[in-house]
Amino acid sequence: MNYTTLPTTDIKVSTLCLGTMTFGEQNTEKEAHEQLDYAVSRGINFIDTAEMYPIAAREATLGSTERYIGTWLKHRGKRDDLVIATKIAGPNRGMGYIRQPLDFSAKSIREAVDLSLKNLQTDYIDLYQLHWPERVMNMFGQRGVSKIDTQWQENFIEILTVFDELITSGKIRHIGVSNEAPWAVMKFISESEKHQLPRIATIQNPYSLLNRLFEVGLSEICMRENVGLLAYSPLGFGVLSGKHLEAIQPDSRIGLFPQFSRYTSENSKKATRLYQELAASYGLTLPQMALAFVQHQSFVCSTILGATNLSQLKENMDSHQVVLSEALLTEINKIQELVPNPAP
Repeated sequence: MNYTTLPTTDIKVSTLCLGTMTFGEQNTEKEAHEQLDYAVSRGINFIDTAEMYPIAAREATLGSTERYIGTWLKHRGKRDDLVIATKIAGPNRGMGYIRQPLDFSAKSIREAVDLSLKNLQTDYIDLYQLHWPERVMNMFGQRGVSKIDTQWQENFIEILTVFDELITSGKIRHIGVSNEAPWAVMKFISESEKHQLPRIATIQNPYSLLNRLFEVGLSEICMRENVGLLAYSPLGFGVLSGKHLEAIQPDSRIGLFPQFSRYTSENSKKATRLYQELAASYGLTLPQMALAFVQHQSFVCSTILGATNLSQLKENMDSHQVVLSEALLTEINKIQELVPNPAP
């Protein structure tokens, strides 16, 4: 396993991170513990979760993922060997069953942190992230912001101030954002520097062969401002496994949760076929090439892997041994030019 340091921190993390959003929906507690055991045995020390997991979110399973990790942590011990990241959910009209109000007020952040600590059965969270922006913006399925949320009131200083309090108290160690855009990343950085408040270390956004929009604006910010990308959905919700090209597998994430249709558009299928043919011509599987591509990027700090069984997890973890040639990277870019970002 390869390791790096979370930017602006002293925390060493594996360059592969175990994503856990299937725990409690597609995976039982026993299966979750098996994945955690296997990942740690292979050198992964970085585990990512969220208060709203598993996905797709629903009231009956809310918080199961954190609780499964918590029972595993309690049984395993050696908490200091691991880096645990979780997230606070932002406003969402369809999630009235999560603590209310669902916002980033000081009250909400404190309550969310305390609940995650309870669920995870730990005294501290290594990386605490805002799951998505509080303001309304185009996050999924669209390529940019077309109008401004005039109802939202800017509150970067207030958010950073409560995080400062929580860091001082020892409940969290470092902070990050997720599903964010360039403007807010720079605002968080500038306000933290201006007021000597905690600085975001990471941004967790989608990044894959089917969605390279992070390269437009955010990648330069990360490299110049020393913020690390935690790349999620590196296999495009499993589409870049190639298994859905002929028909959607009914027991897969895409099959179970058809609302994630951006990954199954005709352009996504077209691009996936081209990437699969390219991988085969270089003696690689499509998942190997897709994951190795994400890990190749200098702005990527860690790649978040999710799986529903151990065989998938093993294959995905083996990707860290794959090195892509310049010739292959050139061919990948040709396909990107032909079918750019089909799954925003």
